Amino acid sequence: MIDLIKAAVPLGFFLSFMLGPVFFMLLETSATKGVRAAIAFDLGVILSDILFITLAYYSSYQLLDNLSNSPILYLLGGFGMVIYGLVLAVKRIEKEDILIEQIGLNSNYISLMFKGFLLNIINVGVLVFWVGTVIVVGPNFQGLIENFIVFFAAMLSVYFITDLFKIIAAKQLQSQLTPKRIVYVKKILGYLLVICGIVLVVKGLMPGDQLNPANILQS
Repeated sequence: MIDLIKAAVPLGFFLSFMLGPVFFMLLETSATKGVRAAIAFDLGVILSDILFITLAYYSSYQLLDNLSNSPILYLLGGFGMVIYGLVLAVKRIEKEDILIEQIGLNSNYISLMFKGFLLNIINVGVLVFWVGTVIVVGPNFQGLIENFIVFFAAMLSVYFITDLFKIIAAKQLQSQLTPKRIVYVKKILGYLLVICGIVLVVKGLMPGDQLNPANILQS
């Protein structure tokens, strides 16, 4: 059991620093909306990860084979992310909206949690990552569900704790963010999401591309 936890700790830390849409959105949420808003967003991401891990555990090999031959999932997720990024990049943001956002008057934590959940869900590469992880580390569980739960609970706990440090660090930038700078940050974030979406679309368009979980775009 201890060996499983030791193996999960570095993976959880590494996972927290993998660049992707969730990584950038988490930092932006903390810097512009505050710590509690970012935590709500992150909890939504973790809920989607738990869903993915559960799916991977019960149908790992068959699911990975299906995903490898189903580019439509990448196309749908990629186009969804591109559209969301474009909306964020070109949306007109009023100064009053930014000021309200900064003092937390319109912080809907349920909505932020759902946003984190949805953003992680549409990145089908995240699912493939978890499927690959289950396949690689599965033999170490010795067929025991308890070992499976301990490993991934430890991994996600380290991931969340590391994210808390990232959130707190990003929050320190809030005093430096004028309304004008926040507009720039949101537009840059929008274009980053567009790039991430294009990466998924390209993966979906590549004929015969076999998915490698180690190379999947993850947040």
